[in-house]
Amino acid sequence: MLENLKLGPSYEGFLFLAESIRNPPTLRPHHHAELELNLVADGTISYVAHGQRYTFKKGTLLWLFPSQEHQLVDRTADAAYYVAVFKPDFIKRACRGQRYAELKRKKPSQKGVLHTALSPRDFDRLRREMEAIIADGLDPDLLNREAGFGLSADFSFQHNDPDWLNAGLRYLLLLCWRLQQNCGGYSGQANLHPVVRRALDCINEDNTLDLHGLSRLCGASEAHLSRTFHQQIGVTLSRYRNSLRLSQFWENYRDPNRQNMTDAALAAGFGSYAQFYRVFCEAYGKSPRDMHSR
Repeated sequence: MLENLKLGPSYEGFLFLAESIRNPPTLRPHHHAELELNLVADGTISYVAHGQRYTFKKGTLLWLFPSQEHQLVDRTADAAYYVAVFKPDFIKRACRGQRYAELKRKKPSQKGVLHTALSPRDFDRLRREMEAIIADGLDPDLLNREAGFGLSADFSFQHNDPDWLNAGLRYLLLLCWRLQQNCGGYSGQANLHPVVRRALDCINEDNTLDLHGLSRLCGASEAHLSRTFHQQIGVTLSRYRNSLRLSQFWENYRDPNRQNMTDAALAAGFGSYAQFYRVFCEAYGKSPRDMHSR
């Protein structure tokens, strides 16, 4: 799915800190015209891309190229990671030398997610630079609720000093690429079993499927599917399915036609408001009403 990040003409990209405690995850597979990089500041995050799962821990710098469809499938409760994106035209202007030629590509030069584990010194340096750039940005709670780019139809990314942001993004892009070239590559992936890949596709298409229906579509026993999925994705089928439903709930609830909370939850695939309430509290540590009132 091609995601429109809705960046205004004043911005060459954006940067924000995504935090599990604040940020409702957007779990659907997607890609976008912009180059994306993440810096894992705390905890761990897991992506699926190219039929493989990648888990990245604190101190990892990773790159997601424009044509590279990816899906966030899990993150620890303490996970925090900086998300930066850069417009293609901006990259062309900023990267003129051969050293940075790969940044202009729509897809990586090798199959996988390009990444590197930074030294403690480089990690601290990069984190300080990112903090300085976002200092005059929007409220972190708002950015997290909108996943940075805007789940609500009327949201758009803003910064109090676009010139400072754009200058910082250019420096950040070049600095991160220099750090990447010092070490790192495409290792660290775990190949997914065909049954797991099929299950991901089926759940992404229909998150109301129960284990029995899903196992029939995947051609595997319920026990084998549950066990293999948990081993390879890192979360249970039910948790993954409920995460997708939460993501869909936020899309429904922020729709311009505005469904109420119960209708948005039921339309997202939850069987009842009670089930939605339980899953929501487990995911965010707060009730739906508490999150809504912030």
